[in-house]
Amino acid sequence: MRKIIFWLLLLSSQITFAQSRKISGTIIDKSDSSPIPGVTVNVPETTIATSSDMNGNYSIEVPEGKNSLIFRFIGYQPQTVVINENGINNISLEPDRTLLKEVVAVGYGTQRKIELTGSIASVKGEELTKQVSQNPMSSLQGKVAGVQITNNGQPGSSPTVRIRGTGSIYGRTEPLYVVDGIVLEDISFLNQNDIETISLLKDASSASIYGVRAANGLVLITTKKGKAGKTKVDYTGFAGIQRVQNVVKMASAKQYGFLINEKFGIPTVSEYPTTNWQEEILRKSAMIHNHQIGISGGSEKNNFHLSFGYLNQDGIIENNNFEKINARLQNDIKLNDNIKVGYNAMFYHFNSVDVPNSVLLDAFRIPSIIPVRKENGNYGDSFDFNLGDFPNPQATLDRFNQLSKGQSITGSVYGDVKILKDFTFRSALGLTYGTAGFRNYAAKDSLTTVQKTIISRLTKETGTSSDVLWENTLTYTKAIGENRFTFLAGTSAQKIKNEKFIGTISDVPFENEGSLNFNLGDPTTAIINNPTAISTILSYYGRLNYSFKERYLLTAALRRDGSSKFPKDSRFDNFPSVGLGWILSEENFMKSIRAINSLKLKASWGRLGNAGIPANITVLRATTGGVFNTTPFGIGSNLNRIVPPFLFWEVVEEYDFGFEAEMMNSKVVLEADYYIKDTKDAIFAVPILSSLGIADNAILGNYASFRNSGVELSATYRSTYRGVRYSVNANGAFNKNNVTAVKTGNSSIFSGGLPVGGILTNVTRIGDPIGSFYGYIVEGIFQTTDEAENSGQPGAKAGWFNYKDINNDGLIDANDKQILGNPNPRFIYGISLAGDYRRFDFQLDIQGVAGVEIYNAMKGVRYGNENYTLDFYENRWNGAGTSNTYPSAELNGPNLEASTFFVEKGDYVRIRNVQVGYTLSSERMSALKIEKLRIFVGAQNPLTIFGYKGFTPEVGGSPTSAGIDLNVYPISSTFNAGVNLVF
Repeated sequence: MRKIIFWLLLLSSQITFAQSRKISGTIIDKSDSSPIPGVTVNVPETTIATSSDMNGNYSIEVPEGKNSLIFRFIGYQPQTVVINENGINNISLEPDRTLLKEVVAVGYGTQRKIELTGSIASVKGEELTKQVSQNPMSSLQGKVAGVQITNNGQPGSSPTVRIRGTGSIYGRTEPLYVVDGIVLEDISFLNQNDIETISLLKDASSASIYGVRAANGLVLITTKKGKAGKTKVDYTGFAGIQRVQNVVKMASAKQYGFLINEKFGIPTVSEYPTTNWQEEILRKSAMIHNHQIGISGGSEKNNFHLSFGYLNQDGIIENNNFEKINARLQNDIKLNDNIKVGYNAMFYHFNSVDVPNSVLLDAFRIPSIIPVRKENGNYGDSFDFNLGDFPNPQATLDRFNQLSKGQSITGSVYGDVKILKDFTFRSALGLTYGTAGFRNYAAKDSLTTVQKTIISRLTKETGTSSDVLWENTLTYTKAIGENRFTFLAGTSAQKIKNEKFIGTISDVPFENEGSLNFNLGDPTTAIINNPTAISTILSYYGRLNYSFKERYLLTAALRRDGSSKFPKDSRFDNFPSVGLGWILSEENFMKSIRAINSLKLKASWGRLGNAGIPANITVLRATTGGVFNTTPFGIGSNLNRIVPPFLFWEVVEEYDFGFEAEMMNSKVVLEADYYIKDTKDAIFAVPILSSLGIADNAILGNYASFRNSGVELSATYRSTYRGVRYSVNANGAFNKNNVTAVKTGNSSIFSGGLPVGGILTNVTRIGDPIGSFYGYIVEGIFQTTDEAENSGQPGAKAGWFNYKDINNDGLIDANDKQILGNPNPRFIYGISLAGDYRRFDFQLDIQGVAGVEIYNAMKGVRYGNENYTLDFYENRWNGAGTSNTYPSAELNGPNLEASTFFVEKGDYVRIRNVQVGYTLSSERMSALKIEKLRIFVGAQNPLTIFGYKGFTPEVGGSPTSAGIDLNVYPISSTFNAGVNLVF
């Protein structure tokens, strides 16, 4: 019996062995041959399954009678494969090119968009290269919902970027930039042709992995890398002209004479030729040309990418010029299957011939009767006309002598090591070092009565900055059945140093550029300053990504940050986040709805910090000097300011709810998010009693809370019609900004205003948006003297503004001031249309802003006999019944108080970019060994539609003084033609 049982068991085991066989292989990405970990391998109609390891390898037992396997992974097209006879199946999965399944950067790694639980938008670099903007963020304007980008027309300037509104007053408000793992505060140096993708992490859950530096959102940039294959050379260049649009028309000399007559009651005035001062200082056409060349190639084990760029741009103001050079070298080396190293180095240099900041304002103010030059060749002088103190703008430009320059190098080295089966360790060291500065020389001269320099003056400023960042991460990836985990743990240490040398000295002769040094000046007049700031950040962080059945998603992160900017007892804090996602389209009850290809619901919460506070805010300072003007024996000290008794992080806490969907065979993609973003413990200025004798009349501390809440919407449609492939994208975002709490009650911050007279135009207070416009409501114009004298408005005259008596006390005073407008846009939007037909391609971008006000301070620069706009001349009050909206020519005194007259709608819609390209036949080019030759023509900002009465409705500013149009550098239209050549 024992022998029978033994043989039966042996036979049973042989039968079992015969009934299954072991199948193994490697799974790679078909597009780039990289291994794919975590792929689910399933035997059809069974529960037998496994998943691939970090190297893409898998092994599975397949029962007898089963001759196929199913391979599934989010972001790739599922594939059913017949089993190979020799038991080895190497698989190449085809990436699913639908928008929701593309790979995006998430900070210390990448994820498929369908797996994200936060709000992340991604833009491909190729979309940016079809614009002639010289800053990558400028090219993003209107392309991403919830991201407000305000450009400045000055060459070399960086745009203002706000993600989901303004959340700080005295802290940093710009997002954090991370380029290939290097943390930066500005990316002006970066050539947008080098960019592979830009990911914008908008919610706190997505950005929390960067903790205290990500309160204002995060911009992750991945640059281009070399690929295995033959070496390629890619050149893109264009040339164009820039022209100012919407120049404000000014009163002619004759019209100005009429207005002066009315103002002073002079019966007649002599006529003079009209000088159009804006035409005098603005170029009719400013040239721009840009050239970028990239060289890339390599093998499977060693690839590289080398690029160079050169830009030369004339400013729209005479004499202004900006020139920059950049270069980048990237190299990845695969030492073996487990070790990979690489480096990335970027160099940047710029030169700028500057123009005075005030020249546009001067050209706006100076009367049109003053000539550029007199008959004897001297500059026109306002004192010849007894009109007051007006600098001659042409003289200002001609005598201004200032050059700026700077250079920087940004680099990083890294090493990746695969440990055991599921672990990857990465160590990266990044360094940024830069210098920038200017020299200004004011020669001894006498140009006009106003413009005199008795003794020459040389000013130099040189700033150096260094930033060292060392980061180490360990990533663990594992798949167990239908559970997939990715766990990241890391540490980060950063040291930042900024130092400036600022000096001035008099009586320096100007022989040539080499003579402009301090050794040739009068040493008794030398003044030297050396401000320096050093800060360090130490961080520990971790993140868990988990999915079950490829439909239930969890992301959780925690970062602990410490910054030397804060007092020792409050330097460290914790910043957690959690996000949940549910891919409904993977549920059985959704399978029958064929119109929906993918549908995901998501919700997240996160906490962030803002360490970008003013430097040395907690340092107590005092001024030493004589007491009561006595002898040196009476020297004493006086406090400059009172420091807060405690100080800690500005904290951002945010909730986000949304969905993402693809429909109609992925032709339609919809995304929507609703968010509530609270800034708590925000630094706020609280007034103190003037009787304390403190120089600063306010104390800064964590005294306020702000809220930004809103909705973001995005829709994309892609299709083909009769050979025309096209896509349309529309996005829009509503945002509401508010000060929700101030610990001291009704404290307000008054700011903004005009350069003369101390008129404040903005207020930040509880219950209203940050930096709201504040002043009187104009009900009309006093038509008669009796009407003015019988009002409650002290000193009023006929032709003056009639302000509304809000509290009905019969007296117009500060108690009648009200909120007049909001400089924070309530709605921003963008529309993009792209298409191609045969060898033609087309790109159109439209961008706009709605629900925003601008304070037109240019209308209020009336302190003497300044010129008037043509609009004012045509609509002014010059007698009873002539106007009830514009005052008389006597637009000064109380008429200059902040009021609704100066607050205008800033809504606009703009054709941001249009480009048409033609690619020559590859058959014709192959004989010349040219892979691609594309010729294009385009225009940037060719048309802006708006009702605002200034140069441009695109006006930036600091949080508490935003939206004030005073001497804004005009944005120009650029018309260009260029070529893209690949060989």
